[in-house]
Amino acid sequence: MSLYDSYRERYPVILQHLENASRTGRLSHAFLLQADSERIRQEFATVLAQLAACPESRAGRPCGVCRVCRGIEARTFQELYTLTPVGKMYEIKIGDRNNPEPNTLRHFEKQFHLTSVSGGRRKVGIIFDADRLNEESQNALLKTLEEPPPETLLILATGNPAALLPTTRSRCQLLPLLSNRCEYGFSGVEELVAALNELAGRARGNLALAEAQAAVICRVAAGLNNDAVARTAAEWEARVNAAAQSGDAAYVKRVEAQAADAGYGAYMKERGMFLSAIHTFASQLFLLASNVPFEALANPELFPAGPPEGVTPEFAARMLREADELLFTLRFNVNEELALRAFAVGTAMKS
Repeated sequence: MSLYDSYRERYPVILQHLENASRTGRLSHAFLLQADSERIRQEFATVLAQLAACPESRAGRPCGVCRVCRGIEARTFQELYTLTPVGKMYEIKIGDRNNPEPNTLRHFEKQFHLTSVSGGRRKVGIIFDADRLNEESQNALLKTLEEPPPETLLILATGNPAALLPTTRSRCQLLPLLSNRCEYGFSGVEELVAALNELAGRARGNLALAEAQAAVICRVAAGLNNDAVARTAAEWEARVNAAAQSGDAAYVKRVEAQAADAGYGAYMKERGMFLSAIHTFASQLFLLASNVPFEALANPELFPAGPPEGVTPEFAARMLREADELLFTLRFNVNEELALRAFAVGTAMKS
């Protein structure tokens, strides 16, 4: 089953309305794609791009096999432009007005005014983690959202639309694809989950076990960067090679700049997922200690053997406080390893 068909089966009403709009020429020029799963945001943005750009579409549905559809899915279609947050602040900046740098909003917008050479029905721009557009970038984007270049589609994908300015949200058609749960797929997630369960179980009141679980948590955190950089390089290899074969110097430069920045951006995203998993575990432990049924949890997979036995409401509240303190502390320039060790030992040993 193709990616498009799998999502049409999962969201039949949404895709039917989008196909009708595409067939009648009334497809919106800007969508705000809200999903709490990064995978769904990535894949549905691809589906929407195929629907808008496929030159062989029938009854509003993309064919899924033409050069444009295959290029969009592989991210090698020359008129598919993506923008993601970069840098230590993990944000999307506006860029220089006269000579905008790659991976900035102005450089992204500039691509839509170039002559079309791809054969697709539309140029497509996707801004991933659009909630990381800073205020200056959002204000600059308003004109494009109001008066887009001809035959373009803009997709703002985010899990947190409330972080966007009301003026940005109001200029996009909302597509909510919510499952009300997080998906944790970062490297080392199984080790982290096992360590958290140990902290809430056998390590309670045992300093040696608490220190051992702290070491596991720190090891997982330390490995996130190398894993993100290696995985991102592999993901971008095909796109970099395809750009090199295109003979389009500007396209090559844009893809190479995006690939160079993607590694650090991927690390910042995985670090956020890592910290979210810790806080979600503590939050759900508190819910369980407050007699919320196990089957009502959004992420029961964080307790692969079921909830730890003997957890009191007082202990669960303490672990949640320590998780809150960890997230607050890491907002500042502190030693991450020390902060993680303080969380683990404080959870297990504080009275």
